[in-house]
Amino acid sequence: MKALTFTLVGEPPERLDLSGLTPERLAGKGRRDIENIRIGMSRRGSLVGDMFRVAGSDTSSIVFEGGSERFDRLAEGMQDGSIRVVGGAGAQAGRAMHGGALTIEGDAGPHAGSCMRGGRIEIHGNAGDHLGAPLAGELAGMNGGVAIVRGKAGAFAADRMRRGLIAVLKGAGDHAGSRMIAGTLAVAGGTGEMPGYLMRRGSILLDRAPKKLSPSFVECGAPDSVFAAVIDRYLVGEKILKHPLLGRSPRRYGGDNAVLGLGEILFPA
Repeated sequence: MKALTFTLVGEPPERLDLSGLTPERLAGKGRRDIENIRIGMSRRGSLVGDMFRVAGSDTSSIVFEGGSERFDRLAEGMQDGSIRVVGGAGAQAGRAMHGGALTIEGDAGPHAGSCMRGGRIEIHGNAGDHLGAPLAGELAGMNGGVAIVRGKAGAFAADRMRRGLIAVLKGAGDHAGSRMIAGTLAVAGGTGEMPGYLMRRGSILLDRAPKKLSPSFVECGAPDSVFAAVIDRYLVGEKILKHPLLGRSPRRYGGDNAVLGLGEILFPA
């Protein structure tokens, strides 16, 4: 069967809520039923058939041909299957995913991977602020799975992250890994100021020394690190990075001692 394909017919006149277009929510639906799903978020209330040409029938494999920064909530809550976007996406792509794979071949907006619990997100372009972070009022951010950004990420990447892995390959903004509860954030290409601010646990892995670190972090030397060797091997083996990030004996800072202080920031000596 051919992948279920949504071909964008023009720039959307309003923001679109695409959370209903996931493999499990579309399973068993015919083309006409799919075309009549409301996705517009204004009074205009655009339907799928207004914005896309629909072809194919394999709902376990979904393709969006053409993207837009108005594509919100792509793959939200997805359990299985795959979604690929030939273009960019808007806010909250992959939010609360439990499984499956989301691939965005352009940029993604803020809160990509927010509160995801499983699965894999790969963004070929840049990601906005709050990658993997919670929405206002939520207590924890990313809680499992893997999120990879091949470009840059904005500020507050991995804020309040609890589990899983986030990898950013061309740099992140200020406060990367702020308020982390646990989990792993790996950043190549440098970070902005104050990574790990108020982190309680977890690991932040950098390819170079941060510009400015909170004074409540304490240097712990440069011991041989089994964890560093294992995570380097994983990142290269999974083709996330081409070369090891940390090396054999990275420098290690513990903190943030303004809070629980059981987190760590590692970067090459």
